[in-house]
Amino acid sequence: MALQSAQRSALVDQVIAQLRAEIAAGSWPVGSRIPTEPELSAMLGVGRNTVREGVRALAHAGLLEIRQGAGTFVRAASELAGAVRRRVADSEWREALEVRRALEVEAARGAASRRTEADMAGLEAALARREQAWSGGDVERFVEADVRLHELIVRAAHNRLLADLYADLGDAIRTTLRRSVGEGLCEDKYVDHSRLIAAIRARDAQGAVREASEYLSDMLDGLD
Repeated sequence: MALQSAQRSALVDQVIAQLRAEIAAGSWPVGSRIPTEPELSAMLGVGRNTVREGVRALAHAGLLEIRQGAGTFVRAASELAGAVRRRVADSEWREALEVRRALEVEAARGAASRRTEADMAGLEAALARREQAWSGGDVERFVEADVRLHELIVRAAHNRLLADLYADLGDAIRTTLRRSVGEGLCEDKYVDHSRLIAAIRARDAQGAVREASEYLSDMLDGLD
C-alpha cells in the first residue's frame, strides 16, 4: 500500500509539474479554460483521478480556478502571481493604488528606455481607443480601454516579472478607476495620457516618470 501511495504521489507531482509548465509557457493564458479532465488524462497519459488531484493542488495554489459546470480556468501564471492576487483582494484600495503607482512609475521609466516601434504602434492605438471611449461616455468601456493602455505600457518595459505582478492588480485597478470616475465621465475627472505616451515615444524617461507619478498621486488624493 505504501509503495502504491508513493507511486501515485509521484504521478500527481508529475502532473502538477506538467500543468505548471504549460501555464508558465503561455499555452493556456490567464483567463482561459484549460482542457477537460478526459483531455488532460489522454494528453498526460495518466488516470483521471490523478489529473483531478493535480488540478486541485494548483487550484489551492491559486493558479487555477474550478468553476462548477463551466470548467477550470487559469487564474495566475505562477504561484507568486496567485499569492499576489489573493493579497491584493484582501487589501485596502489605498494600499493597492500605492502599489499600482510604484509599478506604473517604474513601467513608464522602463517603457521610455526599452520600447520598440511595435510597442509604440500598440500604445498609440490603445490611446486612441481610450479617447474614443471617453468621448462615447460609456464608463465601463472607458475603464477597460484605460486598463488596456496601462497594461501595454507595462509590457513595453519588457520586464516579465513586472508584467506578471501588474496583471494580478487588474481587478484592484478596475475598482479604483471606477471609484475615481464615478457614475459618469465628467470633464473634471479626465486624465490626459497623451503626454505620457509622447514621453515614451521620445524616450524621455524622466518625463514619463513625471507624468505617471502625477496622475496616480492625484488618484490617491481623490480617495481621501
